[in-house]
Amino acid sequence: MRIGLGQISVEAGDIEKNKEKLNSLFEKYYVASKEPTAIVIPELWNTGYALEKSKDLASEEGREYAYFLGELARKYHVWFTGGSVLASKGENITNRSLIINPGGELVTYYDKVHLFRLMNEHLHLSSGKEICLYQLEDVKCGTATCYDIRFCEWINRYALNGASILFLSAEWPTARLLHWQTLLRARAIENQMFVAAVNTCGESNGTLFPGSSMVIDPLGEILLSVEDEERLDFVSIDLGLVQKTRETIPVFSDRVPDIYEKYSPK
Repeated sequence: MRIGLGQISVEAGDIEKNKEKLNSLFEKYYVASKEPTAIVIPELWNTGYALEKSKDLASEEGREYAYFLGELARKYHVWFTGGSVLASKGENITNRSLIINPGGELVTYYDKVHLFRLMNEHLHLSSGKEICLYQLEDVKCGTATCYDIRFCEWINRYALNGASILFLSAEWPTARLLHWQTLLRARAIENQMFVAAVNTCGESNGTLFPGSSMVIDPLGEILLSVEDEERLDFVSIDLGLVQKTRETIPVFSDRVPDIYEKYSPK
């Protein structure tokens, strides 16, 4: 399998500009391959954190943006396995990642569970309630969003339910770059799975974003890193490494959940 990291500098509130950027990214950097290819793009790639305008910018169920990504998926014969948008349903608006297959079909979606108070997400958005697991070809994968990566219990549920790859979209600031890099590697190591994470880069509303998008293997090795520029880069991964790592260091077999439950706060 091949993973592509599509990193752009998101223009807050400018949907058409961000669509142009994504189109240009593919035109400039896409390289055809016979391997199944999964593309990850940033959190709120089309609107950025213009949450005060969320009611105007949100698409019903995210359909408008699913259609746009579906056209790209068909054109380049790729999966989109992350890249969130503002999606509305009635009065509720969620931060929704769209999973789209090479036929341009919306396979499933993930509504961000952990809302980031520092960016006032809790004032404008509704929290998701469900995990997001799906089959990409014959590989079980999962998708999560930005702040979710800080919650080890949540990410662990993906691995316990059989995910071999976690895809993550984010808008993570330069001020906490060390946290980003450390948490991604920790989640890959402790869950013995691949982590493919895309961040935005550049500046938005006075906040700097570092890029630093990465693909990390189950041993914590960084296979691909994109620094602070707009690029679409690819790396092929050996999925056999997941099973090999889990057999060599059998952390899932050695878990003792009964004891963990005993010390869970009441």
